[in-house]
Amino acid sequence: MDNVYEGLLEDDSSQWAFGTSFEDPLAGVDTTVPDGVDATALATYCLMLGDDALILSHRLAEWCSRAPELEEDIALANMALDLLGQARLLLARAAAAAPEVVPTLPAGSPVPAEDALAFFRDAGQFRNVRLAEVPNGDFAHVVVRLLLFTVARLAILARLRRSADAVLAAVAAKGVKELTYHRDWAGRWFVTLAGGTEESRRRLLAALDELWPLRAELVTAHPIERSLPGVAVDPASIADEVDVVLDQVFAVADLPRPTAAPLAGVGGRTGRDGLHTEYLSLLLADMQSVARSHPMGTW
Repeated sequence: MDNVYEGLLEDDSSQWAFGTSFEDPLAGVDTTVPDGVDATALATYCLMLGDDALILSHRLAEWCSRAPELEEDIALANMALDLLGQARLLLARAAAAAPEVVPTLPAGSPVPAEDALAFFRDAGQFRNVRLAEVPNGDFAHVVVRLLLFTVARLAILARLRRSADAVLAAVAAKGVKELTYHRDWAGRWFVTLAGGTEESRRRLLAALDELWPLRAELVTAHPIERSLPGVAVDPASIADEVDVVLDQVFAVADLPRPTAAPLAGVGGRTGRDGLHTEYLSLLLADMQSVARSHPMGTW
């Protein structure tokens, strides 16, 4: 070709990572709600897991071009994409289980249900843990956050593979493979920073001091989870397993286990109930701005 960019003008959207003809992510999957399961509760549970993945995916994506090495920049981007994929499936499952949870858009809007849930809910409608939403700090901060998050999420998804809901079981089966890598990456870097220089160890301890109070939500049962026996996983049931893994990492890193008290909610409400830090609204303003400005747009 005379012009190296000429090929980009061909009418073939298959070469792009985006387009206007995405299939339903659950196409061909049986989305029937299991007998005896409350559809709204199931949808809410899917929002909890999906929102965790969506919001942390956004925070990881903010690291693009900012990591200390190209290899780690790519690793963080890939982990963000893994979580984004989980979020898409889980939000689609929520919409299929209980369509009433999907925000109402203008008539004729081409926005699929999972995108409507991602881009047209306000902060108070999100169910993610607060650990996922706080702003990025330095490299030690992303390592600590990923370690705390993935140790708990991996334990939950490992059990969720036996869920009575076929969609959740399938999402978990794929997610376990992804999260195993995420946990390994975070654990290796945690030990590396702890045993590196005085400065890397200081930064790691500072990140632990900031983030440790936020981890309790990951292993605290919510009424929704307890209302779905056989479908959901009670996070309190994996608390001991999570502690064992974290204690192993702390031992290898020669660091004491933090003792900071959990960050309290307000009136017993936390991120799972739609009570968030101020940072989620700021994140959503950035993440949702284009979609909200062009609700009839196709991409």
